[in-house]
Amino acid sequence: IRVLRNNVVIHDGELDTLKRFKDDVKEVKNNFECGLSMKNYNDLEVGDKLEAYEIIEVARALT
Repeated sequence: IRVLRNNVVIHDGELDTLKRFKDDVKEVKNNFECGLSMKNYNDLEVGDKLEAYEIIEVARALT
């Protein structure tokens, strides 16, 4: 999860939990409310933007 404040990245870390109501979930559909927490970061402010992404490692092939 990347946290942007005034379009500047202020934190880049891992998602700890994602919840829909009181249930732990793996994903939440667009425009649904949810709660989340990040590992080693809790300084969110109103107006901050969150970007979620997945890093996929791909093995290089010799040709």
